[in-house]
Amino acid sequence: MAELNPAHPPGRYPVVIVGSGPGGLQLSYALTRLGINHAVVSEDGSPGGMFQRFPILQRLISWSKPHAPAERGTRSYERFDWNSLIGDEPAHRAILPQVMDGSSYFPSRSEMEKGLAAFAERAGLAIRYGCKWESIAREDDEFVLTTSDGEYRSRVVVFAVGMAEPWKPSIPGIEEVPHYAETRPPRDYAGKSLFIVGKRNSGFELADGLLPWARQIILASPHSALLSVVTRSLVGARARYLQPYEDHVLGGGNLIMDLSIERIERTTEGYRIHAYGTTVPGRHMIDCDEVIAATGFQVPMRNLRDLGVVTIMQDRLPAQTPFWESATVSGIYFAGTISQGATELKKYGIPSSSAAVQGFRYNALILARHIAEKHFGIEQARPALRPESVVDFLLSEATEAPELWSQRSYLARVVEADESGGLVDGGIVPLAHFVDSSGPDGAAIAVENDESGDIHPALYVRSRGEVEEFLFPSSPMHDYRSQDYRMAMKDKVDALLR
Repeated sequence: MAELNPAHPPGRYPVVIVGSGPGGLQLSYALTRLGINHAVVSEDGSPGGMFQRFPILQRLISWSKPHAPAERGTRSYERFDWNSLIGDEPAHRAILPQVMDGSSYFPSRSEMEKGLAAFAERAGLAIRYGCKWESIAREDDEFVLTTSDGEYRSRVVVFAVGMAEPWKPSIPGIEEVPHYAETRPPRDYAGKSLFIVGKRNSGFELADGLLPWARQIILASPHSALLSVVTRSLVGARARYLQPYEDHVLGGGNLIMDLSIERIERTTEGYRIHAYGTTVPGRHMIDCDEVIAATGFQVPMRNLRDLGVVTIMQDRLPAQTPFWESATVSGIYFAGTISQGATELKKYGIPSSSAAVQGFRYNALILARHIAEKHFGIEQARPALRPESVVDFLLSEATEAPELWSQRSYLARVVEADESGGLVDGGIVPLAHFVDSSGPDGAAIAVENDESGDIHPALYVRSRGEVEEFLFPSSPMHDYRSQDYRMAMKDKVDALLR
């Protein structure tokens, strides 16, 4: 347990971050490197956020590969290490593989906690633990954050508190059903029939972990199960949890059903589910010993709605701009898994990876630079580029940049014309911002999946306020630095290079 309350006493700060999960830690690290004084307050007693409690059955679905095609600790290696936070110094990089026991390249929950704690310690991040955020109000041009330790005042407040509150849909009787967060030890389900409401990763995680124990497991929701190996993206249940699906299709006794659940009743022996088939019409009445609602989580909003923060996704998530600012309250930002509420293109219906560490760690780095520029006038370096280097630069980014591979169709590397007529590296930015803004002429390279799931480099060229998109062919080796790609890229950016 970390020592409580050594840092950041109540008072006025340029920025206040609420939360000490990976999103809050990454943002604090980046702001510190930019020289921006800030306070971090956390209800928890140590780093880790939701990883102190979830996943219920311990092992993550995001990989950190000890041995990979890129050298550990390099920028390229980040593409193969989805769980480590991003640091500037060697001691702050690729920490997760260092604390894993080698039995799997999916870290356990305890290994993830250990890695986050090591990052915070090595980076010297100052966090006020055991300080609970209670409410927020606006007074003149600043926010007043009331906590269990007193009031914090700031013009910029960033909430990195996670999708931490259990959420259930409006189904009569579901209030009597334990949520995923209340799942008991596996042995408690031995020999019992179990009905799981929900067919996303949390539902499949429970089904997979309880297969050796439960007599029968039924997973149900209105829509057919999506599988990542079929969508060829992170949309759908991950391959780690597909044993229940195989059991279902091979007739092993466990079932995956497309049902609209009308109500859930308690009985003397357990539960009765009243449902109607969606894919195959027909009424169903299912008796079972146990029910678990694997129906997801929501952001703990407290009184943010009263402040004017608008929400989306059935009131579960704040609506945000491409730079993770509240869409309705300037100066309120979000980091970590909450950043999935930002405006994005969702090409071919595929969302960003902002719900997971491998995605939102990059969002936090960009957010820190955005806050520095917008609120403190600290402009970021924009290195000049020689016109003859631009084609190779963009193709190299498409091949190797972990930001683009982790956040496909969401983050892009930008090259822009500056005021003198030269070209500069505009850095990594949200693709939606580049497409929708009226900035200078430029080009943005991203990595995207097409409608079949195949991976391609995609180029967006902005000229005189108009943006044109070009999708380049895929490469079996995911290497886009050949002469053919150079010629195709040069043809598209030729006007920018003149």
